Amino acid sequence: MKRRELMGYAGAVLVAALVANLSSNLPVNAQSSGVSVQCLGHTCFLFTGGGVKILVNPFRTVGCTAGYRPPKVAADLVFISSQLLDEGAVEDLPGNPKLIYEPGVYEFKGIKFQGISIDHDRKGGKQFGKNTAWKWTQGGINIVHLGGAAAPISIEQKILLGRPDVAFVPVGGSAKAYNAQEAKQVVGVLNPKLVIPTHYRTQAAEPANCEIKPVDDFLNLMPGVNVKRSNGNTVAINSKMLSENTEIQILSYRF
Repeated sequence: MKRRELMGYAGAVLVAALVANLSSNLPVNAQSSGVSVQCLGHTCFLFTGGGVKILVNPFRTVGCTAGYRPPKVAADLVFISSQLLDEGAVEDLPGNPKLIYEPGVYEFKGIKFQGISIDHDRKGGKQFGKNTAWKWTQGGINIVHLGGAAAPISIEQKILLGRPDVAFVPVGGSAKAYNAQEAKQVVGVLNPKLVIPTHYRTQAAEPANCEIKPVDDFLNLMPGVNVKRSNGNTVAINSKMLSENTEIQILSYRF
């Protein structure tokens, strides 16, 4: 089955699943117990909490993602920011997860989430189309994943996104995502409690086929902001660990 066909079919399946789950409620302690975040490379993360596993932006291993392991992990729900290969390669995912790839308001197993459209380039979407940023609350943590956004956050988008507890922000640049300076400006607009940078150059990149920059270009523009570095690719986030002053969390991918 072709990619577009798979996504369209999955969207139809999701509608039925969402309707069936509109009245479902999770225990209060499950809704406020925090969330585990696993970095799978690039803009791909697995979120576990509140009785649900959510995978965001599975990719194909090519170019800037060539050296990562394919993110073939089990999940209940998959968010896709675009149908580009570094954000929407869903063919080989295990199981039968529900796939969401269009802006809108949804609910699944007691978790409400919203997709918000932001241009995927600096040309009004004429080059790479639209990117979907995702906003949801899981385990009591308000999460915003900006996907591959490249355009400034408008007033209307800011209202929809609110102030995240945790914001996943692309920082490596290229024609289809924020560069370090743009990412700094977005952090200033959203004022998240915790920033997890995404979409930056690592040793996974094929040197001749990757134009994005390392995360240090972004960190160098954030003097005075506390930077926490994990020894692994997973971090547990709960409300007690979040500061009112923005901090940055770097997750280490194990090659």
